[in-house]
Amino acid sequence: MAISISVVLLLVVLAVIFLRSGGLKISHAMVCVLLGFFLAGTSMAPTIQDGLNATASVVGSLRP
Repeated sequence: MAISISVVLLLVVLAVIFLRSGGLKISHAMVCVLLGFFLAGTSMAPTIQDGLNATASVVGSLRP
């Protein structure tokens, strides 16, 4: 568990640096994909899923 949290934090830092630099290359995209896979394996996954579902329902309920 401790190794996975360290890897997630490292990948978050790298993803933020890559996104701030302005250009997303293949290696940067791979870091973001790895971040997603590691986040899915943590205890934060249900919270993230609930937040995405709530956001989708709010956006879906908007009428133009």
